[in-house]
Amino acid sequence: MTRVEGPVWIVGASTGMGRSVALKLARAGVPVAISARSADKLQAVADEAGPKAARIVPVPLDATDEAAVAAALDQVEQALGPVATLIYGAGFWKLAPADTLTVKLFRDHFEVNFFAALTVALAAFGRMRARGRGRIMLISSVAGYTGLPGAAAYGASKAAMTHVAESLHPEAGRDGVLVQVASPGFVDTPMTASNPFPMPFIISADKAADRIIAGLKTRRFEISFPRRFTLLLKLLRCLPYPLYFALMRPPARADDAAQPTGASTSDSARR
Repeated sequence: MTRVEGPVWIVGASTGMGRSVALKLARAGVPVAISARSADKLQAVADEAGPKAARIVPVPLDATDEAAVAAALDQVEQALGPVATLIYGAGFWKLAPADTLTVKLFRDHFEVNFFAALTVALAAFGRMRARGRGRIMLISSVAGYTGLPGAAAYGASKAAMTHVAESLHPEAGRDGVLVQVASPGFVDTPMTASNPFPMPFIISADKAADRIIAGLKTRRFEISFPRRFTLLLKLLRCLPYPLYFALMRPPARADDAAQPTGASTSDSARR
C-alpha cells in the first residue's frame, strides 16, 4: 500500500503527534477530520495545512462523553463520507511516584487513555464492520510493556489499551477491520515537556508522525519506535523479577541518606 486510505479521523489532533499526522496526511492529499477539546487549536491546525492540502475538518470533541462521540462521528461522516481510518491519539500523563498515587489519579488516566479510546474505537468499529472494511489505530505506549517507576497509572492504562487491541485484532480482521496499535517511546510533545528525568532516544513529533503514517500503509499489528528503545524494554520484561526489580530500583532519597543508622523517615518526622 502506498497511500493511507481516507477519510481519516484523528482524535487527539490539536498538538503533538496527532497534529503532525493530520498535517502530513492532508498535505499528501488525504482528507482528514481532527478532534480534540479545543476548537481554537483545531482550527489553527486546519489553517496551517495550507491551500494545497486536502480538506481538514475540525470537529471539537470531549472523547469521554459517549453521546458526543456518536454525534462527532456523524458530523465527520456527513462532511467527508464513511471513515476509512481512525486514529485515537488523545492521552493523559502525570508522573506519579508511589507516595503520590491515588485512586483518582488512576481514574483520570483510564478515563482518557482507555475508556475514551474504547468509546471512540467501538463507535467507529460498528460502522466499519457493517461496511466490511476499515482500519483502527490506537496510540498506546512502550510504558504499557512493563511496570516502570512513576508510571503505574499511565502504564496500566496503556497496557489495558494494548490488551484490548490484541483481543480485538483477530475477530475484527475476520470482519474486514484491521486493528493496529502504535507503541511510541519518548516523543517531544507538550505532554512530555515537563518530564524532570532524562528521556533516552527521544524523537520529534514529526518523526513519530512519519513512523505512524508508514505503519498505516502496512498490515502490521504493532508499530513501535524508536526501535532501539522498544527492543530494550521488550527484553527487560523477559528478565526474572529479582533482576528486573534490581534494575528498576530508584536511587535512595536525599532525606533517607541523611537519616542516622536505624532511624526511619517517619521516626524523624515525628521528632
